[in-house]
Amino acid sequence: MAEESARPGPRIREGDWAVLKRDEVFKAVQVLRRRKVIFEKQWFYLDNAIGHIYGTTFEVSTGGSLQPKKKMEETTTETKEAGTDNRNIVDDGKSQKLTHDDIQALKDKGIKGQEIVQQLIENSTTFRGKTEFAQDKYIKKKKKKYEAVITIVKPSTRILSTMYYAREPGKINHLRYDTLAQMLTLGNIRAGNKMIVMETCAGLVLGAIMERMGGHGSIIQMYPGGGPVRAATSCFGFPESFFRTLYEFPLSKVCSLVSGTFSSETLPSEPDYNVPVEEESNGSLEEKQTLIQETEVESNTEAVMESIETGDQETMDDLAAEDAECKESKERRNKENIREKQRKQQERKRKLVETAALLEEKNADGLIVASKFHPTPLLLSLLEFVAPSRPFVVYCQYKEPLLDCYTKLREKGGVINLKLSETWLRNYQVLPDRSHPKLMMSGGGGYLLSGITVTMEKVQSDANSLEAQKIEEPASKKRKLEELHC
Repeated sequence: MAEESARPGPRIREGDWAVLKRDEVFKAVQVLRRRKVIFEKQWFYLDNAIGHIYGTTFEVSTGGSLQPKKKMEETTTETKEAGTDNRNIVDDGKSQKLTHDDIQALKDKGIKGQEIVQQLIENSTTFRGKTEFAQDKYIKKKKKKYEAVITIVKPSTRILSTMYYAREPGKINHLRYDTLAQMLTLGNIRAGNKMIVMETCAGLVLGAIMERMGGHGSIIQMYPGGGPVRAATSCFGFPESFFRTLYEFPLSKVCSLVSGTFSSETLPSEPDYNVPVEEESNGSLEEKQTLIQETEVESNTEAVMESIETGDQETMDDLAAEDAECKESKERRNKENIREKQRKQQERKRKLVETAALLEEKNADGLIVASKFHPTPLLLSLLEFVAPSRPFVVYCQYKEPLLDCYTKLREKGGVINLKLSETWLRNYQVLPDRSHPKLMMSGGGGYLLSGITVTMEKVQSDANSLEAQKIEEPASKKRKLEELHC
């Protein structure tokens, strides 16, 4: 135990967000005790994983408990025998002596996946005649099917972007992980920056920026509709200090902020959009309690009628007193709920005023846009809040909207180094004597438009001064000036 505690690395704690990994499949879950998790047709509990180091591989045992996997020799002396080629092997389905019922009986006895795979190898009539590569492929395939092995890793931008792109690419606008890496690089994301983010990628881009900034600086998230969506951001498991530097501002207020007519008094009474699961469950419990109390009141009323019929005046007085207490507690609860809603509304208005003050400074260090909306109006309006000589990056799944945005920026001016790019990605299988590109590859990861902001006044004044200088100087000096500037 002392040796295990001396090993480096963060440990899994209750309440943390973690990512379950099996081969190339990922799933983000919150580590909670006595909570059943279903992953890759396996169900288990994460109770035994608490206290272990991230990156530990577990094996699912009977009852759904996780046990750290012990290192075992993958091959024995018998499995090292291999043939020269596979020309005489016929896939007729008769090479395996074990039937489906035999394998199920082994599972019922509690035999682990490693032993089942060994039994399949020993009962295969064609295994020893296969080549070494074919044997490795056979073992890998059977392990994937019968071994219930799960690795718990710590969430990161690379892991979560890979998970979303493989499982739910539509939620992140088909933003591929290498394209996200290019966005972070082109946007010069670093600690201490003041960044503006407009994204509709379930909070993945926002989480990537927060991870790279490390809680230092400030991030202003622009959002459409009633509130921002941060499902992927919560999966990062950031500490509370990271969210103190996070601000939010609705897109519907940008025009009024630019024109100088912004007022927090016009903020509509919107429902809470970041209600945790615990609050939602508590709310449902309160509703259930209210229903229970109402049924109790009804039952008390029925009891009152019975007591009147029987002439039991004392029972009627007691039930009436209980009914009055229930009404008072219900009114008290309603007043507390109203006060809580008013407090939250005032807090939202205060934060909105703070965010508006940050935007009015117009000194943001960068702008990142990755949304499902047309990028041109978004970019032209949000560039007003970015300081000169700062980068901006726009992501879009399609090229045509960015071409339109590129043209509008060239016409308007105020930007330089405009680039429209597409990243190309191909995965490789790297194994001894058989490294090659994988047959399946991504068709596209979207397009990026990047550039740097400049001040228009200085450019115009320099051009005007140059023209005036050409007019005032004699012809010989004009030619020299033209040669120098050419």
